[in-house]
Amino acid sequence: MYDYIVVGAGSAGCVMAARLSEDQGTKVLLLEAGPTDKKQEVDVPAAFPKLFKTERDWDFSTVPQENMHGRSLYWPRGKMLGGSSSINAMMWVRGVPADYDAWAEAGCEGWRYEDVLPYFTRIENARRAGANHVGHSGPLPIEEQRDPNPATLAFIDAAVAAGFTRNPNANVETNEGVDITQVTQKKGKRASSAFAYLRPALGRPNLTVETEALATRVDLDDGRAVAVRYTKNGTEHTASATNEIILSGGTINSAQLLMLSGIGPASHLREVGIEPVVDLPGVGQNLSDHLSAGIVMDTNRVDTLADAEKLKQLLKYLVMRKGLLTSNIGEAHAFFRSGPDVSAPDLELIFAPAPFIEHGLGEVSGPGLTIGVVLLQPVSRGSITLASSDPKDAPVIDPNYLADPQDLRRMIIGCRRAADVFATDPIASMVGDPMLIESIPETDADWADAIRSFAETLYHPVGTCAMGVGDMAVVDPQLRVRGIESLRVVDASVMPTLNRGHTNAPAIMIAEKAADLIRHP
Repeated sequence: MYDYIVVGAGSAGCVMAARLSEDQGTKVLLLEAGPTDKKQEVDVPAAFPKLFKTERDWDFSTVPQENMHGRSLYWPRGKMLGGSSSINAMMWVRGVPADYDAWAEAGCEGWRYEDVLPYFTRIENARRAGANHVGHSGPLPIEEQRDPNPATLAFIDAAVAAGFTRNPNANVETNEGVDITQVTQKKGKRASSAFAYLRPALGRPNLTVETEALATRVDLDDGRAVAVRYTKNGTEHTASATNEIILSGGTINSAQLLMLSGIGPASHLREVGIEPVVDLPGVGQNLSDHLSAGIVMDTNRVDTLADAEKLKQLLKYLVMRKGLLTSNIGEAHAFFRSGPDVSAPDLELIFAPAPFIEHGLGEVSGPGLTIGVVLLQPVSRGSITLASSDPKDAPVIDPNYLADPQDLRRMIIGCRRAADVFATDPIASMVGDPMLIESIPETDADWADAIRSFAETLYHPVGTCAMGVGDMAVVDPQLRVRGIESLRVVDASVMPTLNRGHTNAPAIMIAEKAADLIRHP
């Protein structure tokens, strides 16, 4: 018997387990479907694509996308201690104050930027001097790129020459402008939520961690969550909780587990043979993701990430924690607005000193440089639904990319801006021909075709267990599942809308705030 059960040891789940177990009189169980994070490719920043499509990746795929030439897109998600914070590009970008103010204005009281800022600063241990409002004593190390690539510095200079301003800290009042990416690393090594939060807590006798334990159902008794069923080594187990059960499986898995437990859209549950317990039509709906279209150019540089695996670089990393292997690949970013009538950045450029094709898994003809164009505020919404009542079956993922014409229009604006930067010195003198397409498009129609052909996820799905006050809200502003006692969702799935940044930062912030909501109601 436990006081709290946390399902999912990802970005948020590790925080929840660590914070709740600080009370020595509280027994906490943390369930993780994947293995440990003890893998060299987890620690070495530039190696994260080698974790894709392995046992530490859920290896999800979307349904064919009607507006993306019928393509089914690969969605990697971390399946190990640390979750996607053990498999991501380590970019730490909170978003802008308006993101969180909008949540509060939609009915999520207590989630304005001024409310959540103390949690961001509680999290952060930032090494950048003079960074206003950035934490300096938190558990999560935030560093500048340890050894930025010369091509990255050239990209920043070219972006400034093309009209961007330098922004020395994208995590203060605005992220607008261009600069080196701040990353969750410690001395050139990945710092996941498992590294920062869970590992220091593992010695506590009141914290139990079960890996390779797949949660299959939350048991309910008279409207209250009382236990979690899970399978491990082919055997089904049941763990009971006296206080609360917290779902931190992420945008895909938390929605899936709610539906497997009879909590969700009643008509859909009946379609797959599950008797509804609570009809919550918003479960699995409101899916939103950052779509990214990369412009990839070949280069005459001999110091790009194409050489990262050479012996010289391996020795440089092992001895000095410097060199190409410290790269998070997305070494610089530039945030900007698609037009003068837009109040905050709605587009982002991410620069990689490598040809980042098909998530780093695609074959390349030689060294290259990439500018990824990211749509930060998509209008289109998709869904997560069940394929069957079997917990081992992957759910049906339909992000519904580019369903709203506004999204494609803004992506084209972003791609044109990226092409302008590539055409500006000093980066222009480093690049040759495009690597994915024969030539840089000129017309909107050609840009649209390229985007539909090559755009991929930026790994930021949110919204399927959205907090709010309306009929489609799944959790209330205290993150309690509507209609069920003692059950909360704490992860990026509760975000009602995407932030104009990256999602690892708010996912961890949400968990820090949730821990306070539970311990100090």
